[in-house]
Amino acid sequence: MRAARLIKMVLLLQSRPSMTAAELAAELEVSERTVTRDALALSEAGVPVYAERGRSGGYRLVGGYRTRLTGLARGEAEALFLSGLPGALRDMGLEDAASAARLKVSAALLPSLRDAPESAARRFLLDAPGWYQEPETPEFLPPVAEAVWDDRRVAARYRRGDREVERDLAPYGLVLKAGVWYLCARSGTAFRTYRMDRFTAVALADERFVRDESFDLAAFWAERSAEFARSILRAQVVVRLTEAGARRLPHVTDRAAAEEALAAAARDAEGRVTATLPVESEDVALSQLLTLGADAEILSPASLRTRFADAARDLAALYA
Repeated sequence: MRAARLIKMVLLLQSRPSMTAAELAAELEVSERTVTRDALALSEAGVPVYAERGRSGGYRLVGGYRTRLTGLARGEAEALFLSGLPGALRDMGLEDAASAARLKVSAALLPSLRDAPESAARRFLLDAPGWYQEPETPEFLPPVAEAVWDDRRVAARYRRGDREVERDLAPYGLVLKAGVWYLCARSGTAFRTYRMDRFTAVALADERFVRDESFDLAAFWAERSAEFARSILRAQVVVRLTEAGARRLPHVTDRAAAEEALAAAARDAEGRVTATLPVESEDVALSQLLTLGADAEILSPASLRTRFADAARDLAALYA
């Protein structure tokens, strides 16, 4: 436990010019007193950790000290080579840089771990795009990726509906979701999400922006994704389901909405459940719930129930 913590402390100090005791304590999840003892232990072991006193002081490594990655276990080494998507790196123009980085990491590993890249590649493949679609690289993804890395502002034209708008953006991060690239950027004072395939022009500015260090890309994306999912489910349907219909419901409509509706559903003496299901629209509900056949009965709204009855009559007439 302590050995792993000491290795992590060295790697943290390698990655930054200096760190305060409080910063190290937060990263290592220990007390500042433990940080002090660990720094002393590293110094006694020959690692040149230097402590600077005072308000602006902290810990740093002396003389550009570097350590080889001999502290990696086999599982850690193999997981390291799964940390990126080859296709995504290629789309962003980073394939050569990623390849060079993997070679350098491989060279730093112990001889017994040199086969970690091949071991991981033989066992796991990460394929981001969804089924039934050909992945396309957005035209302006490489320059936007460059701007994200360099914290450079971009002037862009963006297709919104049937018109184009101009935006001056501070690009904070890129997200690949089900084969579609999204840019998370600050426009003015607000953070927004843009589909990369809707950009019609992108020009990198010479000006760099000051990144808000409190911005958390993963948390921002999770929040926006949840908001989007809620925003498209604007209508409600009350549906009575057989046991088979209840099992199939999450597979024909929004899974999270279906599971939440089923958890709150009432069950009758015959084992059927009556659920209030959020849906995108009556049209979408019709196409989705018709696939359940007689295992789903629409109770409301009345207009949707009428459309189901009409569809049932049409089917009966077709197969009479």
